[in-house]
Amino acid sequence: MDYLILKWLHILSSTLLFGTGLGSAFYMYFTNRTRNVAAMAVVTRKVVVADFLFTTPTAILQPLTGFWLAHLAGFALTSPWILWSAGLYVLAGACWLPVVWIQIRMARLAGEAAATGGDVDPLYWRLHAIWVALGIPAFVAFIGIFYLMVVKRLPF
Repeated sequence: MDYLILKWLHILSSTLLFGTGLGSAFYMYFTNRTRNVAAMAVVTRKVVVADFLFTTPTAILQPLTGFWLAHLAGFALTSPWILWSAGLYVLAGACWLPVVWIQIRMARLAGEAAATGGDVDPLYWRLHAIWVALGIPAFVAFIGIFYLMVVKRLPF
């Protein structure tokens, strides 16, 4: 594959990965703050769909295209910026994998509550707190990855 096409695919997939994650987090967090159970049921369900349509495929593409680009550009895969990028990516992934399960569970709980007209089970709010706690390091990790992807050197 041509280097520039591969680079375009890498940038496009990183944009979709980060953008979908940030957008989904924004809408789910602020919808939850309304405590409108019907809205929470819709938004959490759509966030789960977005993860499967956008986040999952781009999460797979990112390391594949990244390592391929590094190889084509002649960078050693042991370069500090590549190792840090990979480490931050693993950290973000370690945060995201449980978040997928959490979001599915939250969508079910909100859907059940919306169907009965009641409030969400208190478990929903415990899961929400974990979801937020996992989202913060994942977000910071992606900011670092974007920096390293562009600058290609450590800031320290």
